[in-house]
Amino acid sequence: MSTAEDILADILAGRPLVAILRGTARAEAVRLANAVWDTGLGVVEVTIQTPDAVQTLSAVAAAARERGEHCGAGTVVSADQVRAAVAAGAVFTVAPGFDPAVAEASRAAGLPHVPGVATATEVQRALAAGHTWLKMFPAGTLGPRWLREMRGPFPDLSFVATGGVDADSAADYLAAGAAAIGVGSAIGRAGELDRLVATLSERNTATASSPR
Repeated sequence: MSTAEDILADILAGRPLVAILRGTARAEAVRLANAVWDTGLGVVEVTIQTPDAVQTLSAVAAAARERGEHCGAGTVVSADQVRAAVAAGAVFTVAPGFDPAVAEASRAAGLPHVPGVATATEVQRALAAGHTWLKMFPAGTLGPRWLREMRGPFPDLSFVATGGVDADSAADYLAAGAAAIGVGSAIGRAGELDRLVATLSERNTATASSPR
């Protein structure tokens, strides 16, 4: 039987971009999500801090199901939000920090969960709870060096660098060992998705051609 971590690995296999839609109008969110899926390099996360955002998640999740794509719920910080994410059709949840109760609620509902971490202590606690996919947050404050140093004692963990990451910095986080990058407000900028695709395609090509 696949574990929650196996499911996450399958969802993000070959998809190093997590496009985070926060406060985006419903129609625009669906448009951006389709643009991300069209690249073949990304999944979508809709943050659900408000009732309107939950409705946006529902619309994007419906579009994902039609295409056989993936949509998760972000900024999930309570069991109530986990239930809202499930009802809206999310297939994974993401949090800014590590709350064992939220992680357990998500797992109990059958959804993989990606907790946020910013210190070695948080990484170790999340690992002890069975999480091998972690959200490095806020990446823009922590920087690529933090990730490179964390990869020393925790070489088998997969980090999604999130918070302040854009096309200009994506390559630095990938070079430091990020398994994926989470891109928020920048995803809606003109030309930003194309620039991200160029960086991520280059990374995927290099990974595929490297000796095993």
